[in-house]
Amino acid sequence: MCRTKARVEPRAQALEQTLTPTPASKMVAQRQRSSSCSSRRHLAGSLMFLATTAFALLLLPRSSPLSYDIVIDAGSTGSRVHVITYHAGALPQLDWSRTSSLKATPGLSSFAADPGSGGLSIAPLLEFARRHVPRDNWVHTEVRLMATAGVRLLDVTTAEAVMESCRELLRESGFRFQDQWATMISGADEGIYAWVAANYALGTLGGARQDTTGIIELGGASIQITFATDKPMPPEFSHVFKFGDITYNLYSHSFLHLGQNVAYESLHDLLSTPALKSMSTHLIHEATYRDPCTPRGFSPMAGPVKVPASVLESKADYKPFAHAVGNFSECRSVVRTLLQKGQEECIYHDCRLGAAFVPDLEGKFLATENFYHTLKFFGLRSKSFLSDLMLAGDQFCHGDWSSNIKREHCSFNEGELLLFCFSSAYIVALLHDTLKVPMDHKNIDVTNQIRGVPVDWALGAFIVQKN
Repeated sequence: MCRTKARVEPRAQALEQTLTPTPASKMVAQRQRSSSCSSRRHLAGSLMFLATTAFALLLLPRSSPLSYDIVIDAGSTGSRVHVITYHAGALPQLDWSRTSSLKATPGLSSFAADPGSGGLSIAPLLEFARRHVPRDNWVHTEVRLMATAGVRLLDVTTAEAVMESCRELLRESGFRFQDQWATMISGADEGIYAWVAANYALGTLGGARQDTTGIIELGGASIQITFATDKPMPPEFSHVFKFGDITYNLYSHSFLHLGQNVAYESLHDLLSTPALKSMSTHLIHEATYRDPCTPRGFSPMAGPVKVPASVLESKADYKPFAHAVGNFSECRSVVRTLLQKGQEECIYHDCRLGAAFVPDLEGKFLATENFYHTLKFFGLRSKSFLSDLMLAGDQFCHGDWSSNIKREHCSFNEGELLLFCFSSAYIVALLHDTLKVPMDHKNIDVTNQIRGVPVDWALGAFIVQKN
């Protein structure tokens, strides 16, 4: 029996946002029960009440006319345009019933060989925006393009050529645009924007640090980890963010090359290295290597792989083939090796991912993007999921590709379906083995939406710009 594919792309229109503030009566009762607490506790509660009330006021009807902003998220697998509709004011009131978005593939990084054509890929997104912004508003509507990890992986010259091709279209779009509004953003900024979006949707932005929620994003080319902390940390990982009168000290770091898709490619480079060495030594052009992250029965991957310069000096197209054996435990072990690569270069007291400093995770977290897609595929609940994911991943990895996996999940394309053995092992190895999250941990919620509001860094970028 074929399971129906549940994920729908592109997202045509956002759901109506409803943020529910904490009832005033409940706040009063809490203050009465805690009358013996310190003044600091009173202050934190008051700030939380004021922050929640402020966001509730954002949703009240206003007579001011609608305004529009356009943010294009140029990610590693595609670009998504967000047409954000809001009522202007000291703090913008977002109108989710009119906010819309559309994704186009491939991503800008795929135009590395022909950077001048990169801009053409966003033409459908600009046309979508024109249909959703009244013509009279075009001249007042700002359009910004922010490129993330996929473009950051390109060399500087190529990346700038791709960005310039986008600027050419944006200048002629009819919207308000300045050249500096099309740029690559740092991974740390991407993480901060996502943190802002999440806490805005939760109603905790502007409240006490301990009431905020951290975020872990598993993208295609990078991982972002961002959360508020009062612990000391190396200055290159510390970021001060001010919202209103509240200042947060954030840990935010992007781990380039460790996003799901790029990590999958790196894993095969790692696995195939012994075969490449053998081929070089024995002057042969075909060899196989063991692949525990692909279910058995999958046909060997044909075609050349990216040859590490340290392995072969020759530019010949050596072709090692993967022999799929589908073993979750073995895949998880290889992934751990990948995640720990570079730790010998660590200059900090605690490096958990490569050579980068990562403090203990504090408080509640949201896990988004490929965390969400993987759990949705396996039909798992969002909290306390690691043990269940380990069991589901083990069963999937040990399944037979031809006889049951493809037949049961026939609505998925092969390339997408192929990743779920790897992604299940990758998530367990990342969260439990590397970041030391307990298997029964209940403070990580896996989602891409909160009360109809997308947990999307592009929304956070808009909020920061209007702050």
